[in-house]
Amino acid sequence: MTSAPEVSRSRRLRHFGSAIVRRGQRLRPRAVRFALTPRGLVTGFVAVHVVYLVGLLHVIVFGGTEGDLPLYRLWAEQALHGYWPVIDYGWVYPAGALAPIMAAIVFGPWSYQLVWLLLTASANGLAIASLTGNLRRRKGYVAAWYWLAVELLLAPVSMLRLEGFAAPLAIAAMVWLVRRPAVAGALIAAATWIKVWPAAIAGAAVAISSLRARIIAGGLAVSAAIAGVVIVYGGGANLFGFATIQGDRSLQLEAPVATPWVWATVLGMPGAQIRQNYVLATREVAGPGAQAAGVLVTLLMPIAFAVILVLLLRARRRALAEGTLTPLAEQRLIVRGAFALAAALIVFNKVGSPQYMLWLAPIVAVGLLVDRRAWARVAEWMAMVCFLTTLVFPVLYLPLIDAHPFAAAVLLARNALVVGLFGWSLAALWRPETSLVALRERLALAATTTTGSLPVVAR
Repeated sequence: MTSAPEVSRSRRLRHFGSAIVRRGQRLRPRAVRFALTPRGLVTGFVAVHVVYLVGLLHVIVFGGTEGDLPLYRLWAEQALHGYWPVIDYGWVYPAGALAPIMAAIVFGPWSYQLVWLLLTASANGLAIASLTGNLRRRKGYVAAWYWLAVELLLAPVSMLRLEGFAAPLAIAAMVWLVRRPAVAGALIAAATWIKVWPAAIAGAAVAISSLRARIIAGGLAVSAAIAGVVIVYGGGANLFGFATIQGDRSLQLEAPVATPWVWATVLGMPGAQIRQNYVLATREVAGPGAQAAGVLVTLLMPIAFAVILVLLLRARRRALAEGTLTPLAEQRLIVRGAFALAAALIVFNKVGSPQYMLWLAPIVAVGLLVDRRAWARVAEWMAMVCFLTTLVFPVLYLPLIDAHPFAAAVLLARNALVVGLFGWSLAALWRPETSLVALRERLALAATTTTGSLPVVAR
């Protein structure tokens, strides 16, 4: 039998718990309303970057660096002593990557980590400003919060690698494709000269946009400027070396195509192993068929690009025939095509790194801006991909290279989700739109409910 005091205590606890739940339910709408205000978004932006600052404070105070920054700082110091990447030797990155790498050493090697953090925060500020129209476009707040969430989910990679600059530039470019096509083209080119993946956005934009001439002009202007500087200083022979310098490497541990050999190692199958590549400072897989798989995905990647471009052109032609190819419809198609092309760069790649998820997440953020209904579920999947990616690296990376089954299972789940998202992107490009009348009603509704949320050019 339960005593009367125990019953009374139980009732008090239940009452207390119910009161907390009710108070939480009352506070939740207030928190959401606050988050969707300029002050709330700015507060969130500052909070995210303060978290990074606090997390890196012990490194900053002692003049250290984390992530890929020790290597970046080494290159910057060598450049200051007259030995420049691209100019004096072949480099793994495009020449534009020198801009952030050198900018971070402007106050000396000791402050490299702090300056890098401030520069990436500024780049994220550009992304947030573009998504929200300088905080005036309320529909963009969900996309902006999503990008801030990705920055946290992919910690510490999101702020310690070159994608910290390429991704925000890509976001701004995709948002401005309709209203400022030349500027968008310039931003895409600048991002591509930092990391190659934004070329996926360029491919989709050129295939779909009726303003492609201006996009190409902006891109060519930036590309010509970068190439001109490199050639003038004697690095012309190394200008495109990044495209071939790692062509003979084996399957990297985290690449989707490497998954079978990861599990072959976990299961102790003969010849399968996870090994260290000391030259490239990375982990690779080996085993029967691994080299052939690397050759196969290298051949499949351009085929995948061709298929995606055909699907894009098909979708554009259908929209033209139905009279629905508005600027908004073009932007939606470009975002879908860019996602498919960027996903192909990951799925058909023998290299795999955690920062590759920052190729997809920026596109998803813009997708939430241009068509939240279509991208909401994809955003949830992508958030899970980011979470699992951080579990793989850095949390479970040491067990993974020791072929621990749980770590390998997490990697398998992440890679399966990435392949699934790639499949979704193909289906989204292939699937015919609904009837012409329904599509027009949908576009009209979007135009009336999001006035000012997206730049629309009058035809």
